[in-house]
Amino acid sequence: MFGSKKVEKKIGRIETVVGHQSVITGKVSTKGSLKVDGIINGGIEQADSVIVGENGRVIGDVTAQTIIVSGEIAGNVHAFISIELMEDAKVKGDIKTAQISINEGAYFEGNVSMEKAHHGGQNDQRPPVEE
Repeated sequence: MFGSKKVEKKIGRIETVVGHQSVITGKVSTKGSLKVDGIINGGIEQADSVIVGENGRVIGDVTAQTIIVSGEIAGNVHAFISIELMEDAKVKGDIKTAQISINEGAYFEGNVSMEKAHHGGQNDQRPPVEE
């Protein structure tokens, strides 16, 4: 599934892979792309792109430019550009993003906040809209 041309075009070259028998405890920080087929217990920050494979699991917050989930995330997610929940995805936590796609069959429990797309994690300095 993740070897497809569509994903390669969205993500580019995958630089780091957490294998299906690997368990990482602690926060992972990377400037490149990361594919998780194992378990990360602590979250991911500063990534360009994150792919959580069908058997992948992230326990903790995830921050990246682009995120594609086929596995499981238990934590808040901030995708500065986009997030896509594939049909087998399971996400428990709040999502903040500019663009979201949830495929039929995906499970999501939490809130979604939409924001204007921006790169590099720089916060928009405009004041919030009051209701």
